This record gives sequence, C-alpha cells and structure tokens, in this order.
Amino acid sequence: MAKILVVDDEERIRQILKLMLMSLGHDIDEAFDGRDAFEKLEKDYFDLVISDIRMDRLDGRGLLKKIKEEDIPCPVVFITAFASTESVVEALRLGAVDYLVKPFDEKHVEVAVERALGVGRLLSENRQLKLAIQNGTNDHFIFASSAMKSVEEMSLKVAQSDATVLITGESGTGKEVIARLIHRASSRASNRFVAVNCAAITETLVEAELFGHEKGSFTGANARKEGKFEYADGGTLFLDEVGELPLNSQAKLLRAIQERKFQRVGGNQEIPVNTRIICATNQDLGRMASEKKFRQDLYYRLAVFPIHVPPLRERKEDILPLTRFFVEKFANINDVTSDAITKGALKKLSEYSWPGNVRELANVMERVMILKAGALPMTSDDLRFISVGQDRQDLQDDLFSIPPTGIDYDEIQRNIVQQAMDMTAGNQSSAARLLGLSRARFRTLLKLLEDA
Repeated sequence: MAKILVVDDEERIRQILKLMLMSLGHDIDEAFDGRDAFEKLEKDYFDLVISDIRMDRLDGRGLLKKIKEEDIPCPVVFITAFASTESVVEALRLGAVDYLVKPFDEKHVEVAVERALGVGRLLSENRQLKLAIQNGTNDHFIFASSAMKSVEEMSLKVAQSDATVLITGESGTGKEVIARLIHRASSRASNRFVAVNCAAITETLVEAELFGHEKGSFTGANARKEGKFEYADGGTLFLDEVGELPLNSQAKLLRAIQERKFQRVGGNQEIPVNTRIICATNQDLGRMASEKKFRQDLYYRLAVFPIHVPPLRERKEDILPLTRFFVEKFANINDVTSDAITKGALKKLSEYSWPGNVRELANVMERVMILKAGALPMTSDDLRFISVGQDRQDLQDDLFSIPPTGIDYDEIQRNIVQQAMDMTAGNQSSAARLLGLSRARFRTLLKLLEDA
C-alpha cells in the first residue's frame, strides 16, 4: 500500500482516480491545486503525487519545481488530456516519471503507479544516503580495534535474522551507524530504514508519530496520517533513545512488536506490518526496568540480541583512522598522508578522554578544518581548545573554585550549556544527561540563557 496525493482542480477527476487507486489498495489524499498540494507535502509524506499539469493557482510544472527545490523524495506522474508525442515529451522533460491520459484506462493507471513507486523508492534511498553522508552516518564503518571488530561480527550475524536488536552505549559512540550496518546487511536492505529519535517527540504525540492517527482523532488531526511503523513496513524501524519513551506508550509498542499489528490513534482497524525493530539507548534499561521506570516485559522483548558499543576512550586504536576519515571529509581531500597529522597532534588526541565520543571527535575535526581552511598538517597547537590530562574531579574542582575577583555566573552557565550542546551535536536529552540534569530542567535553563 502506498500513500498517494491526487492533485486536480476538477473534483470529478480526483474522485475517478481516487476510486481506481483505492481499489488497488492505496491510501489517497486530495489537493485542489499545486499550492494546496505543496502545503500537504510539507506537513506529511507521500510515496507518489499524481497531478494535472494545468491548474490556476500553482500548476503542475510549478509544483514539480518546488518538490525538486525542497528535495522531497516523491515522484510525480502528470495528468494530460492529450496522448500526443509533444505532451508526453513535455511531461518527461519537466521531470515527471510517467503520465496518465484522460479518460483514464485502469490498467494504464496501475502500471504507471507501480513504475512510479519503484522510482520513488530509489529517490527515498538516495536522499537518505545524502543525508547520511552529511550527518556522518554513511556506509563508512571506521575502526581498527578488536572491540569494534567484535561489534561488526555480531551485527553481521544478527542481520541475517529478524531478531529485535538493542544497541547500547554512550552518546556519540555510533549506535545509529551500527543499526544502518545491520539493515544494509539484511534481506530488508532494498526497503526503508526509518530512524526515530524518541526523545525528540512530544510525549502527547508519541503514539501518533509511531502508529499514525485517523482524521479527527485529536485537535489538529485534519487528515489520516501514516505512522513510522507503517512507513517502515518491509524495512527497518530504528528507535533511538528508546529509554525516553513514556510508560503509557510502551505497552502499545510491546503489542506492536509481538503481534506485528497495531491500531492508529482514534482507529479500530488492525493494521498488519512486517517491520524489523532495532533500538538504541545510552541508559541502563535493565536498571530502569527494576526501578519500574521502564516496562520489564518490553525490556526483555527489545533485548533479544544486545550489542554494546564501547566508548572511544576504551578503543583508542580507532582514534587515528577516525581522525583521518573526518579530516578527509571536512578538508575535502581524497587521501590523508602519514605526515598530515603530526605526532604531537596524535598524542593529544589519544590522551584526551573524549566524553562526547566519535561525535565529539567529528565536531573537533570539523572545527579544526574550518579554522585552518582545510590546510594540513594538523598540529597539537590546532587542538589547544581540548582539555587533556584533567579528569572529571579536576574539572569539577576548577569549576567550583571562585577567584577573589568574582565570576560571571550567567556566563559560566552559558559556556557549560554550550559545551554540552556541542559535545552532543545539539541533542538536548544527551546534553542534559551529560550535566546530570533532568531534560525539563535543562530545557528551562537553556531557555533562560537564550532569553538573557
């Protein structure tokens, strides 16, 4: 089943296509012109757009142009009144993947939709790959340590099954990289990998985000929406920071995993899915379960195959290859020679404890390459802003030693909060844990400092 947006300023045309497509088992939404369609595309995701070329406010050409400008991975099939060579060439020249001629032939509609959905899957995968490369979560699994070799071997073994995987480790260790590795090595590799950050979803919207909702199920639910479980059908759903899920949503998640079906919020229909679940957390879910902060039955269901990713400080053999990789990436070069990083720089990198792990190393390398405009070699002086040789207690002692001249308390708070945000790539939940604060307290502090 695909989610398709039908765009035409004639209601009769929309209804004819809607009936045809629904008979093929697809989920259909409608828009009366290009502007209405683009507003829907901004708020929701669709597998395919079928649009008339000629409309008053924003025509099909303008809609397709905006879809391409915003890099929305959604193919477009144009509707045309003429099956002439000129009209076909025009539709394809504009970037449509196919065309439908009025009056519609049911078999042609079915073939065109199936062909377009195949293109759509490629567009979606290409977009995910581009985003992965930009975010440093691409196909490159960089390591030299035996610890990470063991992680890789376990990942490749479990990839051959549909077992639920729980990846644990500190923030920034590369848990999503492992999840993507498992997906790519599995039989589901040609289908979607859908990542969800559970900590970033408002508590009241968790179930709607995961399982979708029916129109009118709550204020603002103006149309039926497919959830991430359904969107990842046939592929892999990656639930990052799963320990942040509220208790009242965990029971529904457990049922969906066990029975492979669920109900949308506000709906009664049981929707079957074939979605593989991989979860990640930087918390101790076992301890949380014993303290009744996490459902024990859900914990055991998630931890069918646990994989622990060790922190960077415990696998220092990985620092050099990772450094070379990030330097190549941020300096825009293809090969880092042996003398591109001085011995002094390597010594400083290896002596630092990397509390933010691989993510912090990536951020440091990006900062260095920006300051040096990509010039090499990188020296220890280029890394003077990272603190080496101080353990946590030393740093705490320094923080709480007030000089006779006094301090700017707000400025110190602002610096600490900013450091925590930098080390966790802007992840507020992870930054809060780094500072030993609740997420609510951290957000309050962050807002106060931003308003100051």
